[in-house]
Amino acid sequence: MKAGVLRETKTPPDRRVCVSPHQAVELTKRFPNVDLVIQSSENRCFKDHEYTDLGLKVVEDVSDCEVLLGVKEVYKPALLENKKYLFFSHTAKKQPHNRELLQKMVKMNIQMIDHEYITDHNGIRLVAFGRWAGIVGAYNGLIAIGRRFGLYSLKRAIECHDMAEMLQEVKKVKLPKNYKIIVTGKGRVGKGAFETLAPLNLKQVNAADFLNKTFDEPVVCWIDADEYTKRKDGQPFEFPHFFKHPELYEENFKPFTKAADMYIACHFWDPKSPVFIKREDYHDDDFKIRIISDVSCDIKDPIASTIKASTIADPFFGYNPHTDLEGPAFDDDHVTVMSVDNLPGELPRDASVDFSKALLDKVFPALFGEDTDGVVERASICKEGSLTPKFSYLQGYLEGKE
Repeated sequence: MKAGVLRETKTPPDRRVCVSPHQAVELTKRFPNVDLVIQSSENRCFKDHEYTDLGLKVVEDVSDCEVLLGVKEVYKPALLENKKYLFFSHTAKKQPHNRELLQKMVKMNIQMIDHEYITDHNGIRLVAFGRWAGIVGAYNGLIAIGRRFGLYSLKRAIECHDMAEMLQEVKKVKLPKNYKIIVTGKGRVGKGAFETLAPLNLKQVNAADFLNKTFDEPVVCWIDADEYTKRKDGQPFEFPHFFKHPELYEENFKPFTKAADMYIACHFWDPKSPVFIKREDYHDDDFKIRIISDVSCDIKDPIASTIKASTIADPFFGYNPHTDLEGPAFDDDHVTVMSVDNLPGELPRDASVDFSKALLDKVFPALFGEDTDGVVERASICKEGSLTPKFSYLQGYLEGKE
């Protein structure tokens, strides 16, 4: 079997790769049946020579490969028919901008295996960049504090060679007394955010103290759905019930908007779940949040100030609560928002190595061997010219009817 590691063709191109040089070598050792080639790329975080120096083949043409491995969406004209592709397609939630991509993949008899839907039998994702989104998102929040209040200046994460250098930058951060940071979501993303905050040795406090006490040092509070939502019927919160019936819950986040100075949003949000901050909330006299680092980056809901996804090149914008429009990022009358939707791309080498290891251990045995546990099958959105049964709900979207 011949497999190719793709150059990223989405605009703007992503610098990450799903098989880093050392993991590529390991792949060829573990799966001697695989003839692996790397498509040449000037933009990739690992240079071509970092692969060839390890004895790997770098090529321009990958049309003779059966399996093609990427990170983000493939540029439609670059798709090759009758191939097996692995990348984030961003089609399974009926994203309008990628409808034509799915249509073309079905028409070209492509098997689309989506990283986002690679799970175990319990639906737990096996590969993800979420940790790195949290790491960089929290760092961008710290940059925003320094810039908004003139307290310090940090290098951008993308200007750092790796995470180690970025964490050295974090040590420059000096926060005022009683500066309060609220973080939502205790999954991979939230844990990543706390890796960035760790060098600050912030006092972590519970929700009650965060809301009601004044501190002589900066503090952070980390909450999950059991604290930022509550059941409408007044019954005790249960996570399984919340995940199954999010529509039966209402927001419980408003008190935090009156206590926090900065908000780092790391939660997973279901559109049926309650929103966190409505547009009218920003008009409250006691609304205190001045900086929102929205790592989750769901547009408009559940955080009304996330009116767009920002970019690595221009990560910050100001939200004007009176007009519901964008303005200068650090204007006193605006809420500073960071809503970059490809944050791991700021630390591409670290993120790529981490992701590559997960693929090597948890996915490639099924992809290049026997898929006895259905890992590849569960993640396949289309195959043999049609949607797979699991993703048949996309038929109307595929046909342009919804």
